Amino acid sequence: MSRKAVEATVAPGDDAPGGDAGREAEQSGTTEESRPEPGAQEDRPEQDAESPRADPGAEPSRAEPGTEAPGWLAQIPYFLVLATMAAGIVVVAAAYFKRGPAIIAGALLLAAAFRILLPEERIGMLAVRGRWLDIATAVTLAVLLIVLAWVAPQLTS
Repeated sequence: MSRKAVEATVAPGDDAPGGDAGREAEQSGTTEESRPEPGAQEDRPEQDAESPRADPGAEPSRAEPGTEAPGWLAQIPYFLVLATMAAGIVVVAAAYFKRGPAIIAGALLLAAAFRILLPEERIGMLAVRGRWLDIATAVTLAVLLIVLAWVAPQLTS
C-alpha cells in the first residue's frame, strides 16, 4: 500500500503520518526520527552515593522487613487452618461429636492467633474483613463450638 493510500485511510487525530498528531509533530520539529525508540534508555541522573546500587561490587541487599511475601507463602497460615478444620470434620464424620467441634474450635483459635501475630501482607486469605473483626468472629465461633462440644451428649456404642 502506498503512503498516499495510508494517509487517506487514517482518520484525522490518529498518530499516523496523515493524522493531526503527525502534522503537529512536523510543526513542532519533532519527527519519528528524533523520538527515542520505545526500548531505548533515557539519560537518568546518577544515583546517590548512599544508594545500594552505587557500588557495583556490593552484594545485593536482603529484602526489607515488611515486604510482601510470594503469593503461595502468604497462604501457608490459611492452609494450616484449613487442614486443621478438615481434620475436625473428619473426626465429626467418624462419629466423635465431642472431639470434632473441639478440633474445629482449635482451628478457629489458630486463625485468630495468626490474624493477631502476622502482618497484613503475610496473612493471605485469612484477612477477610478488618483485623479486629476477623479476630472477634473467629474467637466467638471457637467459644461457641467449645460450648457445643461440652454440652453435646456422649454417644454410647
